[in-house]
Amino acid sequence: MSDSTRKVQGVLAEFSGPKELTEAAHKLREAGYSRFELHSPFPISGLAHAAGEKRSYVSFVAGVAAFLGISAGLTMQVWMNGVDYPLVVSGKPFVSIQAFVPIIFALGVLLAAFASVLSLLVFMRWRYHFPTFSSNNFPRFSDDAFFAYIEAQDPKFDAQSSREFLERAGGQRVEVLVGP
Repeated sequence: MSDSTRKVQGVLAEFSGPKELTEAAHKLREAGYSRFELHSPFPISGLAHAAGEKRSYVSFVAGVAAFLGISAGLTMQVWMNGVDYPLVVSGKPFVSIQAFVPIIFALGVLLAAFASVLSLLVFMRWRYHFPTFSSNNFPRFSDDAFFAYIEAQDPKFDAQSSREFLERAGGQRVEVLVGP
């Protein structure tokens, strides 16, 4: 398949450092771009704010799931040991919270972990392949490079003008990414 018949996915630019990437995030947001991603090998203080990121709901979903797991674990054990089949073992009470802690903790952690992974996938819209993976330079983002990527689905996106914008913002090795 030739490049002329393939669809443009977005524009990717490399930046020289965290300060330059943060400045580019400010410029992207001020220019009206809304669908862009920033990639860094380490967390950069203030980058999410510069990009206008909203707070993620993953931690809220995980917290609710943990609470449900704790409640279910406690309810299950109280019912089984205190109501359904009360059995006196070594004179211990039917409902012993101290004995229930391991199961309560394990169920809370288990449901929180599952909810975190599932909510992350839902909030990512079940995407597992990103156009940035097709760039030869992009694998360096996890080592020593900083990248900004403007998606083609952005309402303001135009391949040529977005490329020029990233170059003016200080981007190096700017490339238009095409996909199937």
